[in-house]
Amino acid sequence: MAKGNLHAAFDDSEVSPRDLAARAAWLSFVGGMTQDQIAQELGISRQRAQRLVARASSEGLIRVRIDHPIARCLELERDLKRRFGLEAAWVSPGIGAGADPLNGLAPFVAPVLERLFDDETPKVFALGTGRTLKTVVDHMRATEGAHHKLVSLIGNVAPDGSASFYEVIMRLAEKTRARHYPMSAPVAVRDAEELALYRSLPHIKAARKLAQSADLAIAGIGQMGNDAPLYMDGFLTAEELTDLQTAGGVGELCGHIFDREGRYLDHPVNHRMVGVRVPEAEMPVYCIGAGKSKVTALRAALGGGLITGLFTDEWTANTLISE
Repeated sequence: MAKGNLHAAFDDSEVSPRDLAARAAWLSFVGGMTQDQIAQELGISRQRAQRLVARASSEGLIRVRIDHPIARCLELERDLKRRFGLEAAWVSPGIGAGADPLNGLAPFVAPVLERLFDDETPKVFALGTGRTLKTVVDHMRATEGAHHKLVSLIGNVAPDGSASFYEVIMRLAEKTRARHYPMSAPVAVRDAEELALYRSLPHIKAARKLAQSADLAIAGIGQMGNDAPLYMDGFLTAEELTDLQTAGGVGELCGHIFDREGRYLDHPVNHRMVGVRVPEAEMPVYCIGAGKSKVTALRAALGGGLITGLFTDEWTANTLISE
């Protein structure tokens, strides 16, 4: 096979398969080349070019951003704001049945958050944690946000002393260069005495005060089924989860559990949370969530006025509006 233009510059036997997959994906999605053209450019077979592009997709090397808003999604955004009294709503196009909704939602949300950090007016952003927000941050490009501040709304230590795997603030600080104030404490403590101790520590007191005065809170939302993130990540025991479910808990924001009416439970677990419960005063709360497992929690939070802005997908928006 004839060697392509790029192949003359390197020997693919010396290039890692992942690098070659990324190059093939670049030629496909940015260069607009067909698989035959990619094969010719890289000096490989068409079948190998196809496999490389597929690998780049499966390994998350491809991030697609579409700048043209889709009319149906705009209609859903309008309907969500009207139905639930939201100040802002963003709806991403669906990615098909059976797919993880976060795969479509995260790259859609990322550029919106980038624009927030592009604002020249200094702001304090209070952050939740979790898989959803972490995935969104991973999709963000680096932006100049050194004039902003980031602060955690929730602790980052599990009962066994391990750090939260889905801690977000450090990742976002790397992307924005913003000063950041993590809440280096357990998500929940064992009793009132321990809670008073942690909240009296200078760095916790300062983080909580900053979080309570934030210009905007950004958080994911947790369901309270048997797959509840607080339980799966080791912050709740099985007994605590069952008790919370019995008490009517259907969702959580930043570790604080609420019922179907969007009212926070008067429950010992909520009383042991070190972090800040949102909304705090007039602070707007933007929530990111989509998919069947999140619907009940989202409906409750929306109905209870716990959130003022929502990022979700087409299917979830339709479901929330139609029920």
